[in-house]
Amino acid sequence: MTSWFAPGRINLIGEHTDYNDGFVLPFALAVGCTATVAEAPSDWSVRSAQEPDPVVVRRSGLADAGDVPEWTRYVLGTLWLLTDRGVDVPPMEITVDSDVPTGAGLSSSAALVCSVVRAVDDHLGLGLDDDAVFALTRDVENDAVGAPTGGMDQLVSLRGEAGHVLLCDMRSHDTRPVPLDLAGRGLAVLVADTRAPHKHSDGEYGARRRGCEEAARILGVPALRDVSGADLADALGLLEEDELRRYVRHVVTEDERVLAVARLLDEGRLPDIGQALTASHASMRDDFRITVPEVDTAVDALLSAGALGARMTGGGFGGCVIGLLPEGDVEGAGDAVRRAFADAGFGEPSLFTATAEAGARRV
Repeated sequence: MTSWFAPGRINLIGEHTDYNDGFVLPFALAVGCTATVAEAPSDWSVRSAQEPDPVVVRRSGLADAGDVPEWTRYVLGTLWLLTDRGVDVPPMEITVDSDVPTGAGLSSSAALVCSVVRAVDDHLGLGLDDDAVFALTRDVENDAVGAPTGGMDQLVSLRGEAGHVLLCDMRSHDTRPVPLDLAGRGLAVLVADTRAPHKHSDGEYGARRRGCEEAARILGVPALRDVSGADLADALGLLEEDELRRYVRHVVTEDERVLAVARLLDEGRLPDIGQALTASHASMRDDFRITVPEVDTAVDALLSAGALGARMTGGGFGGCVIGLLPEGDVEGAGDAVRRAFADAGFGEPSLFTATAEAGARRV
């Protein structure tokens, strides 16, 4: 029997830049998923502490996977893809248990996939290196689930370090830990789960990705990462569709914000990143158009309550908002968000503080 834990994540800044070969700055959370792999007499079985019924399927490749509940594809996808790659995957039982809120933009899916891949690799003694593990986790989400994610969530779930955000170059997949000394500066990251659910495999996320790819094609660059801030005005002038211009403006300026925040953190200037966080939210709201009233309300409430910066985090259309606050203002800011939600007729949000924790590990 083999068990691995992998965490969910908060993205400090860098939204929808990952699949544009750009830069992101996430950190791993304390909450996550534990996957336990054990031998079984026949077939593959999947159990979840969060689901009422186990699922048992015959061993197969992806093409013969059949119809199964969507959540099991995050688990069985590892076995299907390994089989397609020539690995003789024996009968096994995989049990998963997650405490990451689903639909909140905290990457419960990456925590699930990364814990399963690490546990299966360990159980079978495959000896996959870090790059191969990352590639497999991303392939599970893209190919077995059909969620067009860019890989950021998996990278930080696998490689996160306590007390650090992870600067990820999504072209090379190189990563570098950057200090996030919240306690040392008397600051906290307050997370407001708006409970407005989102879902990466829904059409809006995919539509944004296709739009970015189309814009890159028109501009003659491999990806929007290759459009610099200095080139942005010229690039926008080459695009006829307003929608594509807005997408490009968001991605190019968001990459610049990520790198600026990383520099500030390297210099120990944590309080100074707030302006970039708020500008990121405005770009997601006005250019990429992926926010919803709940997240905009939470951001406005946090800023009114003294946050140095606030933004939606995650793929959009719901989920969580983060605010960078002095520790002494956390309680009052949480109350302000609750009041704003009550006044707007929204359901009560869930609020908690987040710290940067370690990535996937054997338990």
